Formats: sequence, C-alpha cells, structure tokens
Amino acid sequence: MHIQWYPGHMHKASKEIKEVLPKIDLIIEVLDARIPYSSQNPMLSTLRGHKPCIRVLSKTDLADPVITQQWQDYLEQEVGVKTLAVTTQQPDKIKQISQLCHKMLPEKGSNDKIIKTMIMGIPNVGKSTIINILANRIIAKTGNEPAVTKRQQRIKLDNNIILSDTPGVMWPNVENQHSGYRLAATGAIKDTAINYDDIAFYTAEYLLSTYPELLKLRFKLDKTPDNETDLMEAIGRKRGCLRAGKQVDIEKTSKILITELRAGTIGKITLETPDMIENELIQLAISKQHKAEKKINRKQKWKATKQA
Repeated sequence: MHIQWYPGHMHKASKEIKEVLPKIDLIIEVLDARIPYSSQNPMLSTLRGHKPCIRVLSKTDLADPVITQQWQDYLEQEVGVKTLAVTTQQPDKIKQISQLCHKMLPEKGSNDKIIKTMIMGIPNVGKSTIINILANRIIAKTGNEPAVTKRQQRIKLDNNIILSDTPGVMWPNVENQHSGYRLAATGAIKDTAINYDDIAFYTAEYLLSTYPELLKLRFKLDKTPDNETDLMEAIGRKRGCLRAGKQVDIEKTSKILITELRAGTIGKITLETPDMIENELIQLAISKQHKAEKKINRKQKWKATKQA
C-alpha cells in the first residue's frame, strides 16, 4: 500500500514549523505508543539539530506495556531525547512534561528566561488533549477524527513555558508501506482514504502471528486459524456478518476488526517493535538501491539506443 495524503493546510504547517523552529528551545513530539516509529515525523530528525526533545508516547492504555518500555529504551539512545509514556486519563503524569522541560534546560525557565517549546504530532495522536491538560483549560479542539487542529498557536503555560502548537502534520509520502498500513489501522489516516479490507487483512496477519491468544479470547474462537483469510472468515461467522448463501461479508468483518483494534477491546496491542523497524528499514534501503540501479540501467540503455 502506498499512501499519499497531504492536504494543503499540512503543507502550510510544515513550512511554518521550519520557520519557527530556530526560535524554539525544546521540541515535544507526541507519538502513538502502538506505532512509535510510524507516528514519528521524519522531517523532525533533520530539522531538530541538537535541540532537546521529549517524545511523549500517548495512548499507552491501548498499547502492549512490555513493548512500550522497549520503545522508550530504544528512543532514549538518541542524544538529547527523553520519553514519557502517558494516557489522557493520567493528567498528573502529563503535567510532568513541564517538569521535564525544566530538567532538560536547567539554565532556562527562571523569572527572566522563558522556555520556548513546540509541540507536534501526526493527526489523531492525542496532542490536543495533552495541550488542554498542560494549559489547565480548553484551548485545543479535541476529536477522534484526524486533522482537527488547523493552525499554529502560542500558549503560555505555568512555570515560564511558552508552547507553540502546530497542526497535526502527516508527511508527504509514507515510504515504508508497513507504516502506511499501521497508520491506517490506528486511525491516523481518514477512513475515506483507505481500503478497509486491505487494512484488515494486513492487521489480521500481524495479530495472528503476535497476539493469537487475544484474538481467540475476544472472538471466542475454538482454535487459532491457520492464516488471515481463515481468521476473517471465523470472525465474520462468530459476529453474524453473513450475506445471502451464508457467505461472510468481508467488508463488515473488516470494520469490526479495525474498530475493535482501535478501541482496545481486543487487548493491549502494539503494531511494531524496534527490531521490526530496524529490519524494515534495511529492506527499504535495499529496495531503494535496486530502484536506483534499474533507473541507471534504463538511462544507459536509452543512451546506447540513441547512439546506435
């Protein structure tokens, strides 16, 4: 699957981020704990430079706690990065972000020195809820639909912190196709831009290999199906998603699987691990190299044909 989903306001937001970043002391990036790599903005790595960064893993109530810890350890290997795992039901823990800002910038935050921070995150990652908790008032609109925040705003927090909010930015092109599927499965991409069946079969295959017991329990399955097609059939029959001739309605079944994954009713599930991502990035680099070599070969053939 190849996702290109980049509305105009997001292009504008990316430009604004680049303009504001030089004046910022510290970056707060909100990630979805179920997909910490896929929900990162790769643009940030190149733009951040040496600025300290707090990576907030949100929605940890939906994620596998063991893998969340793995991700925190992995992310903190990067110099100047601290992590905080939170849920929106933990306002006191979210407020630790302010304390962490002061800890990471001990020379700032006094009466005459303000800490300028920027908060960013892809759509539907829980950024607006975090802002409202930090500000102790409703500032940012919240919603379960991606792309609720549309413009940049500056918010004065307690403890001499200024927070620049940015619209939820999805980067122009999701290179790793696995990331595209995971973003769609968790609801970061609007449902109108995805094919439910495609996403559900991808998710079913992963859940079958990683969380088979959770599937058996949630969908009351007698045994673990052999493959994703059998799993979808079994879920459809258990939930009565049948059409004429007792055929399973795959579209309805797909919506059930994805809806229940997003709600956390299947269980605490994380869709990627640091090791998986390392392997996928190696495969992506190999694939890019092959494409580049093919392009060079085509050019050379074309030149040879012209010269003949």
